[in-house]
Amino acid sequence: MSKKVVAIVGTYRKGRVIDTAVDEILRGAEEHGAQTMKISLPDKHIEFCTNCRECTQQENAGARGQCVQQDDLAEILKEVEQADVLVLAAPVNFASITAITKRFLERLLGSAYWPWGTAIPKFRLKRLDKSAIIVTSSACPALLARIMMRSPLQQLKAMARCLGAKVVGTLYFGQAARTRDQVLDEKNRRKAYLAGVMAAR
Repeated sequence: MSKKVVAIVGTYRKGRVIDTAVDEILRGAEEHGAQTMKISLPDKHIEFCTNCRECTQQENAGARGQCVQQDDLAEILKEVEQADVLVLAAPVNFASITAITKRFLERLLGSAYWPWGTAIPKFRLKRLDKSAIIVTSSACPALLARIMMRSPLQQLKAMARCLGAKVVGTLYFGQAARTRDQVLDEKNRRKAYLAGVMAAR
């Protein structure tokens, strides 16, 4: 049975480094038998989390509590639930993931059960039955960025955990803003493609 690979992409620059890397991952997966889907967060209606915590109060809600906001989140999460592999991608903006990606991440608060009066939240999903590949890029050299700016990778890993996925691969592209219209080079395209091949297996 073929796997389903769903990519959630939080870049504003279509056709550039992150967007191309995701396309190559999905191409590698598709050419090796997987079904694929790409969700571009800037194209979706995602409201801000107001921290009302209504979603965290529902005790027997399954994977996540129901959010009071009416937008595209439920539609996205439906695709996530049907996926075997997730590709979670966003470039570094001001030492963090992009704002639209952070907005999406904050809306995943319902993955925790956190009734009023308790000190800490508990993840609803105990078993991580999906795999995740996380993808990011920085203007800094990749090694330096990993050391100096840990937050983007931590946030993408947190997103994977909230979505019930275990991170099995990381692609970090450094020096990704040396020119105005920089694109992903052939070596890194190949690396992304091979990540997709592995995801399909």
